[in-house]
Amino acid sequence: MAIARFKKVTMECRDPERVGAFWADVLGRTWKAYDADSGGVFGPTPRHTIWLTRTAEPKTVKNRVHLDVYALSVAGLEVLGASILLPQGDGRTWTVMADPEGNEFCTFVRDELPEDRVAGLVADAADPRTAAQWWGDLFGVPVKHSDEGWSAIEQVPDLPMRSISVNPVPEPKTAPNRVRWEISVPAYAELEAAGARPVGPGVYADPEGNEFGVVLRRS
Repeated sequence: MAIARFKKVTMECRDPERVGAFWADVLGRTWKAYDADSGGVFGPTPRHTIWLTRTAEPKTVKNRVHLDVYALSVAGLEVLGASILLPQGDGRTWTVMADPEGNEFCTFVRDELPEDRVAGLVADAADPRTAAQWWGDLFGVPVKHSDEGWSAIEQVPDLPMRSISVNPVPEPKTAPNRVRWEISVPAYAELEAAGARPVGPGVYADPEGNEFGVVLRRS
């Protein structure tokens, strides 16, 4: 039985105005500041929102959660302020890039852009099969496990993209995630009974330690 529903993506950064404007340009959405320390990149529905909040902490390690996006060209994203971290090649059909503050994302070049330029959310995990199954159970949806080691959580309620993928990585988690997603649940107790751990006001961690935001819903 589903406990959680997807709500939105959140991102911590040192300059929300700069980073928010960048992502609005990349995704063809609208940036609007809420105050000096926060604002949103808004799309066609509330579920398409990327909410940015200011942090004083510099980025020191690779994000364990990132976006996959569609674009007409890598060069076009560079003009907007992105940088290339790992070019397409060696079997990869995507280019690993970074936004103006170094937040990683993967770019899939297409001749024509789909209406929604976000292809998916991706999380790193030491044990992707177990992590993905935990989230699949929380969302009450099927999980696809690949022979290559990654897993995909599909048909997530209110998720405005194809899937949430979980990829294997060898390195341990050493810092809080600057990019994460937010969910709604009927009660915190149900979430904690499923194995989530509170780590801050409105923030929990899954069994892999990846943080996510939580709000209560009435129905």
